[in-house]
Amino acid sequence: MLSFFKDYKRFGIVFLVISVIIVAIIYNTLNVYQPLPIYQPAMVSTELVDSTLQYQKKYHKIADFSLINQNGKTVTQDDYKNKIYVADFFFTTCQTICPIMTSHMAQIQKELIDDKDVLLLSHSVTPEIDSVAQLKKYALEKGVNDAKWNLVTGDKKQIYELARKSYLAVKDNGDGGPFDMIHTENFMLIDKKRQIRGFYDGTNPDAISRLLEDIEVLKKEQ
Repeated sequence: MLSFFKDYKRFGIVFLVISVIIVAIIYNTLNVYQPLPIYQPAMVSTELVDSTLQYQKKYHKIADFSLINQNGKTVTQDDYKNKIYVADFFFTTCQTICPIMTSHMAQIQKELIDDKDVLLLSHSVTPEIDSVAQLKKYALEKGVNDAKWNLVTGDKKQIYELARKSYLAVKDNGDGGPFDMIHTENFMLIDKKRQIRGFYDGTNPDAISRLLEDIEVLKKEQ
């Protein structure tokens, strides 16, 4: 009888060890690291992509740029070298989705204010209105930290091409001039290789939470 209980105890221990191993394997299988996608023009709605790129399936990166920020400083791709950053398109006189988007950008700024690997970049789609003085006024009103977040203006053609050919984020306005744009609510997550790693609804709090989580995923990857 005593031998039976000893054998039963031994079996119980072995069964417990095997069960723990099986549970660990299942847990690890379900929690395998999933890298963020690298977005190519062919993966994005055609209305947001320049017609010359709509079928491109690889090698897409953000182009070089030279724009002016809220302090009158020239901002180029070199200011974002080896940085993860969040980009969007807006205009200071917008009364619809822009205030919400800007508020959410400010939230991201607050969450990551001490993280030197992450920056923010907002492009004006009405550079003829959004002068340096106008951007500075807006930046002060919205609590923009100059070291973290650039609001940029500049040549309209360059901004249009960045929007349509690089960030794949803005609609073409066929009713106006050759470089008229209809900005969207999209926030884009850009990695250190200048690749698009995510699109997020800048008006949706849940999307902002997901963006913050994806930034952490990207930091582990890079």
